[in-house]
Amino acid sequence: MEALLASYGDSYSDSDTERGNPSNSGINSSSSQPETTNLPLPPPPLSLVNPPNSLGSIDHHLPTGQPSRVRNFPHVEGNYALHVYIPVLIPLAPKKELAQFLKRVSSILPGIYVVDVDVPFTSLRKDDSELEQVAFGREFHISLGRTVPIRVHQIDSIVAMLRQRLQSQRRYWIDFSKWEVFVNDDRSRTFLSLEVTTGGLLEITKQIQVVNEVYRLHNLPEFYKDPRPHISLAWLLGDVSSSLKRVVVEEMKRLSVESSLHKHFFSCKFGGIHCKIGKKTYKICKFSGE
Repeated sequence: MEALLASYGDSYSDSDTERGNPSNSGINSSSSQPETTNLPLPPPPLSLVNPPNSLGSIDHHLPTGQPSRVRNFPHVEGNYALHVYIPVLIPLAPKKELAQFLKRVSSILPGIYVVDVDVPFTSLRKDDSELEQVAFGREFHISLGRTVPIRVHQIDSIVAMLRQRLQSQRRYWIDFSKWEVFVNDDRSRTFLSLEVTTGGLLEITKQIQVVNEVYRLHNLPEFYKDPRPHISLAWLLGDVSSSLKRVVVEEMKRLSVESSLHKHFFSCKFGGIHCKIGKKTYKICKFSGE
């Protein structure tokens, strides 16, 4: 796969803004995109989607002095965080392969944490089933708009307009086909993500454009140019993008020798669009015949 190094901006917890910085050293040359520099791109914020209770207690995995998350905007009374996204659940079959890949990466770079729950991979490596459940047994998301603060009087208008413009959607398949490395703007976090580069990219891009229109009408900052939809699976403290990208490239080379390369790591069917405002989640679209 082609390893593109992208920097993306102030993170709500995972990341909220990105900049593309393509690199010539690649993991998947077949999925290369036009080279651009310093283009802001979209990442998924971390703590806006609560991990399901099915994960159970993970306190025993959390180390003392664990790095804390940083909001991308200060809390102001009367403001609510707005996030529009596509929920993603990783199918059962690919979890084992993804877990083994991240297990290998974490053995070389031990400071890797699970996105959302912030559990270090080193504490999960001894139990594969627990690793698969903690790392992949919850909802991920593809952001369709920036995570921004809004006022209470804007909520009804934003939700109504999103529903009006996105009310009729068709089902389509989303292919996660490329490992990608991202860094947030203040270079305090590095993320390992799976990017959508083929199936679903056109449909998601059109949905982002619609969300942009709604944001613009409410005087909110629009999404980033040339967005690259993805889900983030792991993060490391600081800017260790060069080291992480090198490890990912070497592991992908090893896998290409041991087995045939996949066209994509996993696929999931588009299941709708959600809008989370504060702690409340709104379902935005319906499907024909449902």
